[in-house]
Amino acid sequence: MRKKIDPVVDEAIETLNMKDGPSRRRLLEGAGLFSATAAASALIAACTSSSTSSATPTSGASSAGTVAGNFPKTPAWKFWFVNHADTNEFFTPTKYGYADAAALLGLPTPNWGGSANSAAGEMISYTNSAMSAKADGIAIAVIDQNAFTSPVKNAMDAGIPVLSYNADGIYKNGQPEIGTNRLAYVGQALYLSGQAMGEQIKTLIPGGGEVVIFIATAGTGNIQPRYDGAVSVLGGNYKVHEVATSTVDGTELSTEKSYLLGHKSIKGAFAVDSGSTANLAAAVTGAGLKIPSGGFDTDPRTLAALQAGTVSFSIFQDPYLQGFLPVLYLYLYNLSGGQLAPPDTDTGLTVLNKGNVGQFLKNSRFQGGASGQQYLPRPAGAINQPMATTSV
Repeated sequence: MRKKIDPVVDEAIETLNMKDGPSRRRLLEGAGLFSATAAASALIAACTSSSTSSATPTSGASSAGTVAGNFPKTPAWKFWFVNHADTNEFFTPTKYGYADAAALLGLPTPNWGGSANSAAGEMISYTNSAMSAKADGIAIAVIDQNAFTSPVKNAMDAGIPVLSYNADGIYKNGQPEIGTNRLAYVGQALYLSGQAMGEQIKTLIPGGGEVVIFIATAGTGNIQPRYDGAVSVLGGNYKVHEVATSTVDGTELSTEKSYLLGHKSIKGAFAVDSGSTANLAAAVTGAGLKIPSGGFDTDPRTLAALQAGTVSFSIFQDPYLQGFLPVLYLYLYNLSGGQLAPPDTDTGLTVLNKGNVGQFLKNSRFQGGASGQQYLPRPAGAINQPMATTSV
């Protein structure tokens, strides 16, 4: 005897356009359910089963059963991230970002490696390892406009899509020299961010004067454009000293403090990288100076100094998105057969100061201060955002 199908089940089957399969049969077997509530419960269970079934691939494909959306089965695409400071805590949010994106899409966690101290040769070696492993996509920090020309071309010629992130070549006379045929760049507009820092310096030290800008590794594409951008807007009234600090935290602090002790007439101390910025407050205080300072990123020491008012500003570039978005873009590029080409994406230029740093003091994966997943409610009230200045 044929069971009577509950109207809720019948409507859901038609709405969801369920084809004949385990989930549809499960619903039909329970079609005699006597109430809409029971039918709805059965529907939820069946839909959960259907979602898991459709997201669970056969051998050699993605193994996650909690993929969001309604994407088809895919191979377990493995992406590689090539980095120039692969042990630096600045990139902790980047790692969380690519891990979260991979989990969302049901992909294995990407590989991470390269160099700890911006050695291009080590980065190229890691890129070659990715190619040998037949990576399904590579994201690389292009810190030099020449060194990565051939490695990126070789990967692209081998059919491996390549994105750049965090750094995208260098600037000369204000003009970008990218040097690779990567598909797209995901990161801050570095030269523009330097110009934004220059404007902050002009506000803090009106009329000009002698200032120092500390930089971890002079000449590298991830930070040199910032220095160049700042100098481009400061003009002749400012005497700017560029001082290299290295990528070693303790060395950065000692270098900054030593320089400031020897230049007591300096009117301001600034930095273009995370580590050099994080050490500014201690260096300025250690040198016995009370001068404006500022720089980049959201190291916990920088955030504490912003809150205390001992650092005037810091420019945020969102390293989490620099991990999350490349995975999303490479996934869509592979999924669409190349139809969805990834876009160049500016991950942001937010100037933080004592007045707006509060929300950033909450530990989270987005800032790298906490490993647990959590929902951070937005502050109540108006969203304060300056008028847009560019559409790209």
